[in-house]
Amino acid sequence: MRPALQFLLPLLCALTAFAADPATLIAPTPEKLEASIRRGVEFLLDDQNADGSWGSAEKTKELNIYAPVPGSHHAFRAAVTAMCVEALMETSEAGTNSRVTKALELGEAWLLENLPKVRRANSVAIYNVWTHAYGIQALAAMHERTSDTARRKLIKKTIVGQIDLLRRYESLDGGWGYYDFKHGTQRPTSDSTSFVTATVLLAFERAKKIGVEIPDDLVKRGVASLVRQQNKDFSYLYGEQMKYRPAMEINRPAGSLGRSQACNLALLAWGATNITQSVMTNWLNRFVSRNEWLGFARKRPVPHESWFMVAGYFFYYGHYYAALCTEHVPEVAAQKYHGQIAAILLPLQEKDGSWWDFPLYNYHQQYGTAFTLMTLVRCRTDHRPDRAKAKPALRD
Repeated sequence: MRPALQFLLPLLCALTAFAADPATLIAPTPEKLEASIRRGVEFLLDDQNADGSWGSAEKTKELNIYAPVPGSHHAFRAAVTAMCVEALMETSEAGTNSRVTKALELGEAWLLENLPKVRRANSVAIYNVWTHAYGIQALAAMHERTSDTARRKLIKKTIVGQIDLLRRYESLDGGWGYYDFKHGTQRPTSDSTSFVTATVLLAFERAKKIGVEIPDDLVKRGVASLVRQQNKDFSYLYGEQMKYRPAMEINRPAGSLGRSQACNLALLAWGATNITQSVMTNWLNRFVSRNEWLGFARKRPVPHESWFMVAGYFFYYGHYYAALCTEHVPEVAAQKYHGQIAAILLPLQEKDGSWWDFPLYNYHQQYGTAFTLMTLVRCRTDHRPDRAKAKPALRD
């Protein structure tokens, strides 16, 4: 916290609570929701590269995130391509919209060819862990979308390869991080970060549902890492390196607002019994009522420069996993959260149909739009996930 501004915190908290009153969030009509989704889809269709991928190393600025070439950009492009492919599949327009069908054919072919090639950029930057996680998610969705036996076999083989790469780049103590500032060893000596580990574990869950065997040891170490970073109120440390500074701003509930949903979901998916109905609804309530802690950071160009050291890139990430959390609460409550989340997101759509939260070369509009589309499709009134199928039971 900036020392000279600490006296403003109580007032800021009060103003935030008032401004983010959930009662002021009016759910958009289904027509407005669908129009917003269509605009987002059109942006992705117009923005796709000729080779089927999304994103590029363009749109640089004076302050660029550390991204050694070419490996960082291989990872960024593959990760956002996986997210865009999954987002287009989830909008349900594939098969009815010829442009979406063609974009998916190109995108899926690009992923199957390029995902196996992605590696760490250098001894420090391990951005490829994001690629492998979201690559697995997209591949699992591709598997569900096809009935072709040979194609399903190829997809599963590619997923197994991504899991093997995640084993190679697993942090020494378990879990996953995306920097190794310590020793730059073959197996990273980096401390795992809670949200990356949660993202990987949830990708593993997707793969498990289509019949891919997930290595028990990877899961156990990843879960143990998350448990070590869990606070009593179910906020989570940013990373294991923060364990001796648990009261640091980034580790407090406001700093954890964009990652608690993913972490709670990941632990629930792999057998945690302390992620109860109360925990899930409490953090969904916090997410909506305290949403401006994330909003203050949106579009700021410096990571962690906002209140509670929140970085802009947690905004749409957090909303996506919050939407996934709604699949684990009663339907009436879920509908309430859907309306509130949609009311937050629709006004933030850009004139070109995209959403973005952090300037990242030419990848931010793509991942922001993909996250938001996957969030908004879960806010549809006809979205009815089977809450009893493959969903961990929540205790009251």
